[in-house]
Amino acid sequence: MKASLRARDQKLVQIVDTALADAAQRSGDWLVCRPGCTQCCLGPFAINQLDAARLRQGLAELQISEPEKARRIRGRARDYVRRIASDFPGNTKTGILGEGAEAEARFARLANDEPCPALDPATGLCELYAHRPITCRTFGPPVRSGDEGGLGVCELCYHGASDEQIAACEMIPDPDGIEAGLVKAVDKSTGVTGNTIVAFCLLK
Repeated sequence: MKASLRARDQKLVQIVDTALADAAQRSGDWLVCRPGCTQCCLGPFAINQLDAARLRQGLAELQISEPEKARRIRGRARDYVRRIASDFPGNTKTGILGEGAEAEARFARLANDEPCPALDPATGLCELYAHRPITCRTFGPPVRSGDEGGLGVCELCYHGASDEQIAACEMIPDPDGIEAGLVKAVDKSTGVTGNTIVAFCLLK
């Protein structure tokens, strides 16, 4: 990722992380997300090319500071792709997910128990945590899906909270829509468009 895009992405990450901290404070004990809880790390999820570039940057930095850890992550990504390749609803050479109802239905059924390759199986911690996708930064607190969608929360959280109490904890990750513009800029810069998954992006 170009330095100018990286700086803008760091601003986005700061905004999202601040929104998460605010939602966590309002949520108190209802938000049970803790280091070692891996509920949101199982099964593939779509990430955009901005997320992919951030993850690759993190892996490149890890390659310098802790090359053995980086090697293990790449190994887990390679094994992951090999296991899911025959069912992957997209291009297995590029890792780009297909579009349309059929591809989405196939993706919903894909490898729901597969741990993310960035997850250290021994500790239950993300080894690329500082560079994780935006989706990972918003999982747990109430987040609205789409402009008029309902509030989604982690199934482990907000037990005993009323709908009104949950709504009072809503997280608004990117109120100014910065991410959409950055995704377009990264797509233009790299010439690659479309969503992928963590395992594929870590092989590049």
